[in-house]
Order: sequence, then C-alpha cells, then structure tokens
Amino acid sequence: MRRNTVGTAVLAGRTALSGRDVLRRSLAGQRRELAIGSVLGASHQAAEALVPVVIGLVVDRAVGRSDGGLLLWWLAALAVLYVVLSYSFRFGARAWERAAEKAAHTLRVQLVSRVLDPRGGADEGRLPGALTSIATEDARRVGLVSMASIVGVANFTAVLVSAVVLIRISLPLGLVVLLGTPLLLWLGNLLGKPLERRSHGEQESAADASGTAADLVAGLRVLKGIGAESAALARYRATSRDALTATLRAARAQAWQGAVILVLTGVFIALVAYVGGRLAASGDISIGELVSAVGLALFLLGPLSGMSWIASKFAQGRASAARIAEVLGAEPVVGDSGSGAAGAVGSVADSSRTGTPGVPDPAAPAGRIRLERVSLGSLDGVDLEARPGELLGVVAPDPADATALLSCLGRRGDPESGAVVLDGVAFTELEPARIRTAVLVADHDADLFEGTLAENIAAAAPAGRDLGPALAASGADEVARTLPQGAETPVTERGRSLSGGQRQRVALARALAADPSVLVLHDPTTAVDAVTEARIAAGVREVRRGRTTVVVATSPALLAVTDRVLFLEGGRVTDTAAHAELLDRYDSYRTAVLS
Repeated sequence: MRRNTVGTAVLAGRTALSGRDVLRRSLAGQRRELAIGSVLGASHQAAEALVPVVIGLVVDRAVGRSDGGLLLWWLAALAVLYVVLSYSFRFGARAWERAAEKAAHTLRVQLVSRVLDPRGGADEGRLPGALTSIATEDARRVGLVSMASIVGVANFTAVLVSAVVLIRISLPLGLVVLLGTPLLLWLGNLLGKPLERRSHGEQESAADASGTAADLVAGLRVLKGIGAESAALARYRATSRDALTATLRAARAQAWQGAVILVLTGVFIALVAYVGGRLAASGDISIGELVSAVGLALFLLGPLSGMSWIASKFAQGRASAARIAEVLGAEPVVGDSGSGAAGAVGSVADSSRTGTPGVPDPAAPAGRIRLERVSLGSLDGVDLEARPGELLGVVAPDPADATALLSCLGRRGDPESGAVVLDGVAFTELEPARIRTAVLVADHDADLFEGTLAENIAAAAPAGRDLGPALAASGADEVARTLPQGAETPVTERGRSLSGGQRQRVALARALAADPSVLVLHDPTTAVDAVTEARIAAGVREVRRGRTTVVVATSPALLAVTDRVLFLEGGRVTDTAAHAELLDRYDSYRTAVLS
C-alpha cells in the first residue's frame, strides 16, 4: 500500500510533488529497516567507542596494579565488546543495504507505473534513455539516502558516546567534542550545496547522453540508409562531451568537499589529542585516561570523516529526488473523468446492468465510436462515426491530421473542443485504462518485445485464444515459416532481428490477436509487397468481421475492402463514400492513394 501512495496522489493531480517529498516518503517507506539498521549501527559504534575506554581501564586498574586476575576479567570484557561490534556490524550492514535497495526498487516501480499510466504526461519532452537514467541511477542515489541516514545515526552515536566518556575523563575534552562536532556537520552541509547543484546538472547531462544514444541506436538503419552517420555521430559527441564536463564538474565539487572536511576533521582530532596530552602532563588525568582519550580521538577520525560521505550522498540524493519528482509529478496529458475514475467505472457498470440506453457494457462494448466537432492540433471541427462491426477507412494526406486523429481515438490527448464518444459515453467520462481496453490504436511503427515470436503475438491476447487466425490474416504465418524455430524463434529487443516488413506483420498480428471492440490501424502495410498487402487486406476484413475497425491509411488494397472511406483534408472531413467513388470525385484523393 505504501508503494502506491505517492503515485496515486500525483496521478490524481492533487499533489504538487517536490524532491523533499520524494526523499521523505522514501525514508518513511523503509521505517522498519531504518530502525533495525540504526539500532545495530549505533550498537556497533558504541561498542567500538568503548574499546579504547576498556583498554584505558586495563592500563590503570590491571597493568598499573599488576593484577593478573583483574587483567583476565577486563580482557574478557574487551572480547565481549568485539563480539557485539562484529555481529552488530554484520547484521546492521545487511539492514542498510536492504533499505537502500528496497527504497530504490520502490521508486523504480513508481516511476514505471507513472510512465505507463494511461493518462500519459510523464514522458513528455523526455527521451526514453533519459527516463531510463532517472529510473536507474537517480533511484539508486535516492535509495542510498536511506543507507546514509543509518550510517549518520551510527556515527552520531559514536560521537555522543565518545563525548560522554571524555566529559567523565575531563570536562574540557568533552566540550571540545560536543562543540566541534556540530560545527563540522554544519560545514559539511554548507559544502554539499555546490555538489547538489552540480550533481543535478551531471544527471541531466548523463540522461541526455543516454537518451541520445538510445535514439540513435533505434534509428541506426534509417541513418545508414540516408548516409547521416557522421551527423549523428557529431550530435552524440557534443552531447557526450557536455555530460563528461558536467560529471567532471561534479567530481571536482565532491573531491573539494571531501578534502576540506578531511582537513577540518584532522585539525579537530589533533586538537582533542593536544588538549588530552596537556591534561595528562599536568596530572589532571591518569595515563590510562590519556590512552582512552587518544584512542577515542583516533576512533573519531572514522565517524567524523564519514560525515563527508554522508553529506555527499544527501546532496546527490536531493538532486536526484528533484528529478524523480518531475516525472512522478508530471501533469497528465488527459484529465480524470468527470466524477472521478472509480466513480465513472462504477456508474458505467451499474447503468449497463440495468440496461440504460447508450451506456457501454464494460464486459462487451458495442464498438460505436464517434468524433463530434473535434478540434485538436490540425483537426478543425471533425465529425466521424464508426458503426459497430464496420470497417471504416480514413485517408488523411497530411500526416499531422492522421497523428491528431489517432491521438483522439487512443485518448493520448483530449480535444481542444468537441468530444470523442464510445457507445454514447464521452471519453472524458471514462477511465483512460477502460478506454485502452475497449479501443486499441496500433501504430505502424509499434515495437516488439524481447521474447519468442509467439509470445509477442500473444502479449495482449485473451488467455487461451487461438493465434492462428491473427497469424494468417496479418501474413505473420509466412514470417514464422521462414524462421529457424518457427513461432518459437526468439526475437531480440524491439524486434531488430527481423526485417521491417516482418516486424510490421508481427505487430499487426499482435493487434488482431488482442481482439478489441474497436481496433484502429495506422498504415499497417507500408513495409510489405503488393501481393502480401492484398492478402493482409482480405485477412483483416475477415478476422475483424463483426468488430469495429478503423484503418487510417492510403493503401488502395486496404481501402478497397472497407465499407466506406472518410476523406480528411485540411483538418476537415471532405467527403465520406466508397473508395471507388472517392477516386472518381477527387483529384487530391487519387493523388494521395495512387501516387
């Protein structure tokens, strides 16, 4: 439940998320691990701080008095301390490592959930590589704040125990530690500010470089085809150089912070040793107490030096948390339903059970979809209706019109005016996830997943569905026959092991196998030959019989099998008629589909 708290509030648009919120909730989600790790870490540091104290007591009470029996007792006490500090460190380290990994994993799940949310918005203006960087490196850095918090509690315990012991030995020594430690912590936080700023810039540049690299790799074939390798390489070199510069700048800031804190810590420890030595020389403390004081001073070098590491992790964590907050708090592209998501689904379900006219049945929508005076982007007051069971073609010579239409039908964006209606209910009154279930928009450049050919096709299909008709209708059965292991042949990431035409047929088979109430196909045959295209056109009509299908394309073979075609020109509907009739009526239509 805790995992979904942040995502739910953000996606509902009710919470302005900040980096501080991300950090606070990340720590709150690991309360148990933080508590266990802090107790064990504090036990370890307390036991280690008491080691020089016991050694001092051995010198004063056993060695100084030449008491062998007492020496054995104190050595036994020293052994117990080592057992405690050994086991507390062992299990404490497990706790803080677990806290860091669980916190990072929780953030990754929240980020992936936000990116995949049907309302969109998280990926706006961000390359996939940049989102990957945020979900990996930034999440890891925020997770390390949990570890740094536990280490901070342990180090504070070490300083506190040392200060108490030193006060019992000598008030001046204790005061030096109690007054000097907060000063070092303040300086560490002050020195962490430049690192925080530069760490944010470093992660931004690294994400840009990662995104650019992923973008170039995805389009490598196209780049080679048009001979643009040198321009692409120059672009990546510039982005990579910026990332290197930002990384070096952050590394310099971290090095300066660590060096300055190390020098200040050394001066502080030297001061403690100097004060202790003067007190021993004047006879105010014993030799054993001097041994304890010097031992504690040397011991404090570790916890106080660790303050630099803690400060740097908090600085980097704050910068990464701010970047994560930008994604989790991104404004959805499409809004909630009028009465709330849950309320909309409930009202639709209740109304359908009572047989209210015009309200879709969530289990089996009729598939009537309409655009009513829709304006979005280049679209200007478009009216469109696809009737239940109809195969409707849409010809849009301007790619901007096709993009805007697909955005409306898939609810990737809400119209600026007008409404998109499914079975009598406006999209804005339905949950986006509910729309995705009923209406599937299959883009012509859809990616495949790593796995077998059969697994890709069955990814969205109902359980137990026969994939044969979808394979045959899309021509993917021919693809399977050409592969070494048929439909069980592994497909590499994004389907790069297949040709463009093979990928397109497999993606079409996946869309057909999903069998949605409304299927919108965008140029599904641009990468296949004319014979295969004609076979696919007939197959799509057959396999989608009784289901609503909208084909946004300029393929004569596909348009010839449609019930009617809507001609969308200049952002407006010019005419709706059979394909052959539109060929006779409009020169612009002939140019669009025959050229």
